[in-house]
Amino acid sequence: MSKKRKIEIEEKPYRKPLVKKRKPNRSIAGDVALYIFLLLVAMIMVFPIVYAVNAALKPLDELFMFPPRVFAKNPTMDNFADLFVTMGKSWVTFSRYLFNTVFITVVGTAGHLIIASMGAFVLAKYEFPGAKTFFKLVTVAMMFSYYVTGIPNYILINKLGWIDTYWAIIIPAFASPIGFFLMKQFMEGLPTSLIEAAKIDGANEWKVFFQIVMPNVKPAWMTLIIFSVQGLWNNRASTYIYSEERKTLVFALQQIQAGGIARTGQGAAVLVVVMIVPILTFVFSESQILETMASSGLKD
Repeated sequence: MSKKRKIEIEEKPYRKPLVKKRKPNRSIAGDVALYIFLLLVAMIMVFPIVYAVNAALKPLDELFMFPPRVFAKNPTMDNFADLFVTMGKSWVTFSRYLFNTVFITVVGTAGHLIIASMGAFVLAKYEFPGAKTFFKLVTVAMMFSYYVTGIPNYILINKLGWIDTYWAIIIPAFASPIGFFLMKQFMEGLPTSLIEAAKIDGANEWKVFFQIVMPNVKPAWMTLIIFSVQGLWNNRASTYIYSEERKTLVFALQQIQAGGIARTGQGAAVLVVVMIVPILTFVFSESQILETMASSGLKD
C-alpha cells in the first residue's frame, strides 16, 4: 500500500451508521382525528372542575337559574366570604379543623410511605420462607372495601383505646395494602446488582435503603403520596372521632354544606375548598405518575 493511500485512509473521518427513524403509520388526517379525540376527552375530564369552580363564583340567583349555566355571568367571592364567616361563628375555630386534617394527612402519609417502602424492599429483594404467601395476603386485602372491614376495624380500634383520637385514622393508614403493592411491584424492577455493589462498597442495610433504593424509586413513592393524601384529606373520620375539637375540616365543611337551600352558595364553595389540595398535589407530581406507569413493566 502506497504512503499516499495510507494517509487518505487515516484521515478519513468516522461516520456513524445511518439509523432510519421509524415513522408512524398514520396519515395527516389520522393525526388530526387523534388530536381531536384527545381534546374531547380532556374537555370531558376537566368539565366537572370548571363547573364546580364557576358554581362557587355564582351569586344565589344564578345558582337557582334554570336551565343552569356553566359559567358565572356575574362572578363573586361572596360564597367564600360567607363560608369563612359561618366557620368563624363555630366555637371550634377554622384553624383547629385545618390543623386536625393537616396533622392526620401528613403523619398518615409519612408513616404509610416509610412502612410500605421498607416492607416492599424486603419482599422484593430478599428471599425468605412465606414471602409469596404474605404477598398474596396483601393482594387479597386489596379486594375488600371499607364496608366489609369497617366493623372489624372499629372493634379492634376500640379494644386498643384509640376511639376519639387521631390514631384511629393514622394507624390504619399505615397498613393500607395499595401502597405496599405499588412499591413492591416497582422495586422488583430495581437492578439487584446496584444493591450488591453498594454492599461491596461497605454500605449497610439502612444506607442502601435510604440512599440507593428510595432515590431510584422516587416516581413510585410520589404516586403513593398522591393516593395517600387524597384518601386522608377527604376522610371525614366521623366513625372514630366524636369530639368536635378533633374533627376534620372536611367533616365541618360538609356539615355547612348540608345546611339547606340558604347555604347552597357556601356548599359550592365547600366543594372547591375540599378538592383543591388533592388537585394541586396531583398537578405538582404528574410527571412522577407518568414515569411510574412507563416503568411498571421493566424488569432487571
